[in-house]
Amino acid sequence: MSDLQLEIKQLIIEALGLEDIGPDDIDAEMTLFGEGLGLDSVDALELGLAIQKRFGFKIDADAKDTRKHFANVASLAVFVTGQKAA
Repeated sequence: MSDLQLEIKQLIIEALGLEDIGPDDIDAEMTLFGEGLGLDSVDALELGLAIQKRFGFKIDADAKDTRKHFANVASLAVFVTGQKAA
């Protein structure tokens, strides 16, 4: 697991107040919404804001790829890396 993936897992737990779960409980390929971790649309908004604040870039919620970027921790890490490089 990369340091960035671990940081994203911890951010998910902190931002969404997931008290009964630890970073090791979230697989990097686990689906975050619906099946898998079970997050909902409100969680998506909170997570998006937390990512913007932590990593210092804006996320376009209407962009066609946004849903794909938020599919799992691994895809979020790729997205964050790409945004930081831009």
